[in-house]
Amino acid sequence: MRPVITVSIIEDDPSVRKILADWLANAGDFRCVGAHGAAMTAIAKVPEEKPDVALVDINLPDQSGIECVWRLKSALPKTQFLMLTVYEDADHIFQALEAGASGYMLKRTPREELLASIRQVNEGGSPMTSYIARKVVQFFQKPIQPAKTPMDTLSPRECEVIELLARGYSYKEIAEALTISLPTVNTHIHRTYEKLHVRSRGQAVARYNRMTEAPRAARP
Repeated sequence: MRPVITVSIIEDDPSVRKILADWLANAGDFRCVGAHGAAMTAIAKVPEEKPDVALVDINLPDQSGIECVWRLKSALPKTQFLMLTVYEDADHIFQALEAGASGYMLKRTPREELLASIRQVNEGGSPMTSYIARKVVQFFQKPIQPAKTPMDTLSPRECEVIELLARGYSYKEIAEALTISLPTVNTHIHRTYEKLHVRSRGQAVARYNRMTEAPRAARP
């Protein structure tokens, strides 16, 4: 005989609440200790029920099920929260897990799989449908982007200006080389100084040379 697992249901749809309660009652090793149709009701009542597992929908009428989990988790640190929802997007998945949920299942999950998931989460596991698990894996397998340097924030024109500056061109010569006005050169240089966090031409050129690590051709 399996030990009895106490479960609270937090689901706004009465028909779904009844189906879940019937599934638990007919399984033999579960006892439904509460069924609530709104987050605020659950927040008030579930701490008194002290369930082993709470099944929580996200789309509740008065407050998100994610917020409900976050508020209940501090009051019930030993209770395992299992989301049972229609939402499959990464935002809802990770918000729920961050709030304190230990598992995330979809409402289309078959009866036996859902009951097995409740047992699993009660035993310390983190049950998820294969689709949700793949979402989590894909999130952590995103290629790591290299850290941006101040040079990455420069526009193509600003890169041209700082390169000519590093080669010893005067502001007037930069304007002639790029066929732009002298005030425009001044604007580009001012913005470049801000982005490179420098205050002078010498500092700008030194930082540019360090970051590009490319040999600069001597000015003819």
